[in-house]
Amino acid sequence: MPIDPEEAKLRVGPPADHAAGLQAVRISMATAIKQMGVVKTARNLLSLNQVDGFDCMSCAWPDPQGHRHTAEFCENGAKAVSWEGVRDVVGPAFFAEHSLEELAGQTDYWLEKQGRLVHPMVRREGGTHYEPISWASAFELIGSSLRGLASPDEAIFYTSGRTSNEAAFLYQLFARAYGTNNMPDCSNMCHESTSVGLARTIGVGKGSISLQDLYEADLIVISGQNPGTNHPRMLTALEIAKKNGARILAINPLPEAGLLRFDNPQKPRGLVGRGTGLADRLLQIRSNGDLALWQALGQLLLLAGAEDRDFIDGYTVGFEAWADHVKQVDRDAVLRATGLPWEEIEAAAAMLASSKRVVHCWAMGITQHHNAVATIKEFVNVALLQGMIGKPGAGLCPVRGHSNVQGDRTMGIWEKPLPVFLDALATEFGFEPPREHGFDAADAVRALRDRRARVFIGLGGNFVAAMSDTEVTAAAMRGAELTVQISTKLNRSHIDAGGTALILPTLGRTETDRTGGLDQRVTVEDSMSAVHASRGRSAPAGPLLRSEVEIVSRIAAATLGDRHDIPWAGFAADYDTIRERIGRVVPGAAGYAEKIRAGGGFTMPHPPRDSRTFPTPEGRAVFTVSPLEVLEVPPGRLVLQTVRSHDQFNTTIYGLDDRYRGIKSGRRVLFISAEDLAEHGYADGDHVDLISEWADGVERRADRFRLVAYPTPKGCVAAYYPETNPLVPLDSQAAESGTPTSKWVIVRLKPSVEAT
Repeated sequence: MPIDPEEAKLRVGPPADHAAGLQAVRISMATAIKQMGVVKTARNLLSLNQVDGFDCMSCAWPDPQGHRHTAEFCENGAKAVSWEGVRDVVGPAFFAEHSLEELAGQTDYWLEKQGRLVHPMVRREGGTHYEPISWASAFELIGSSLRGLASPDEAIFYTSGRTSNEAAFLYQLFARAYGTNNMPDCSNMCHESTSVGLARTIGVGKGSISLQDLYEADLIVISGQNPGTNHPRMLTALEIAKKNGARILAINPLPEAGLLRFDNPQKPRGLVGRGTGLADRLLQIRSNGDLALWQALGQLLLLAGAEDRDFIDGYTVGFEAWADHVKQVDRDAVLRATGLPWEEIEAAAAMLASSKRVVHCWAMGITQHHNAVATIKEFVNVALLQGMIGKPGAGLCPVRGHSNVQGDRTMGIWEKPLPVFLDALATEFGFEPPREHGFDAADAVRALRDRRARVFIGLGGNFVAAMSDTEVTAAAMRGAELTVQISTKLNRSHIDAGGTALILPTLGRTETDRTGGLDQRVTVEDSMSAVHASRGRSAPAGPLLRSEVEIVSRIAAATLGDRHDIPWAGFAADYDTIRERIGRVVPGAAGYAEKIRAGGGFTMPHPPRDSRTFPTPEGRAVFTVSPLEVLEVPPGRLVLQTVRSHDQFNTTIYGLDDRYRGIKSGRRVLFISAEDLAEHGYADGDHVDLISEWADGVERRADRFRLVAYPTPKGCVAAYYPETNPLVPLDSQAAESGTPTSKWVIVRLKPSVEAT
């Protein structure tokens, strides 16, 4: 992976002890005005997360009901809008000047910084440059390629969580009418472990709380999550909860600024005062120690008599087997796995035992381990033990990082569709959809690598940079006969592309959509199952941009023609007709179009939350027993977890700073404890190469990282992705969910050799 020359300017200072504040306001405004200008900045930011505006693309945190602040956005939301609304454009002249070989030598940061894609482009087989193509020719090229495959299963239809519900519904309809369930999505890389764990235990793969529940909680547990960077608007909700008397228990290897103190920039105290302290207790757990911790907490809660017997007897199965298991959990194994003193674990258990309303929150620090599903099931076990599902102020809160990844799954973007969804699709559209499971993200790479798949279509995102085992993924994509990327910005997936490659420029979330001559709007679903409309307010970056809905509809029409009599052109002309079909196909979405027309949005049903009804095969919530795993680290090795910087959203790099961790003008850093520096014979400021070790015997490496002394648990280090994605093998996946294990990477350090 190319190294940015700006890395030579890297400076390291002390980490911050608070998040947001006046500096966040200054950076947000400076970034927006520089990239969009004053007028566009005002138009976009004042429309962001408003009822009649557009939904932020930087995370899936829910909007408050009722009153909304005029500035209903965070620093990273402002950066996301500025990134999309930038005035620079990338068109035919740019591609004529820059060959693919030249672009391959640039960093991901440089690629996306060039501006908005504004013209359909094609790289022909054997070509060195992208060149312009008409929309009609692009659609015919895709259609003829798909029609020419030996089997529909030779095509892969990938989806990013930025996609709207309407586009996602049409995309899955097209793929299934074409004949395949090969629909990997970005959830496969992040919260798939959540979806699997919750579906098995409570019957619904989504969180069970509303924003009001968070406000009313006595205790909020935040595990493996950094809200200050990844979900900054959550800090406002935590501040409200603290004002209402909640305590916060944070469990994370790193002491993140956003869990220490929040200086709310919308309040005078947050601008000139001390803000609000958040975490009442921080457990700096070793990476992958969470399963052991939660089994120990279950044991201590049983010993304290903190169970809700009425709930257990009335709504659950499996309690006795689980209780017998956790009573036998070995304390020494827990201490070894967590790195925590037993007294700290006892104190955390006391916080749980003394709370009547507990909300459990988590994110990718939990979901990207080999035993991630087991850990999430353990969260559920403790919640069931205390009766913390289906009552005000309590429940399960997985916090998703992409704006509509949950909505995509609701709309049917899933390689393992449920029979009830397929039955409804068959009834509505009059064709028999495929029933066999398709490829998830890792399987998609394997299929391309092994030439079992020949065409890849990406609806948003940056698959090459997001996926694990970067070199394997990039080579697999280059081996495809055709890759199609529906995109707003140039990224690595346009460079590591198929023999024939298409770039189809699409409208962004911030832009007006006049497809079919109508003022169109789309819908999204947030982390708490609330669905609402989103409508951009700015002029499109170029006249040739098309909406995702129109692009999907026209690809489908070019491929399928009038097969199944599906009105693709009609869907593109009026998105309300899509919402009407959603209402008849998607479980729980009855009256979808009417509810959106009425304004204000609505919340999707969630039986465990709404009525303590659990749609599992047992008809009750399920306690599950998971063996306690303590993953041992060989001598001389460390455990790496990959993290985001504060100037980043998923694979999108807004800048090279991470002020919350004290990093300026650089990303190739490795956060390491002072004890490990001494033990391994290094000093703060040294440069090392990272080499990961796996059972397959293949040496994977990422070169030249500056060591940064940091308060992380001994034996645990952290570095940014996607720079460290090459260290994670494709086959290293979470059990049951298949999520890449990016939070458990065993590495050794090797001194870097200076370039000559």
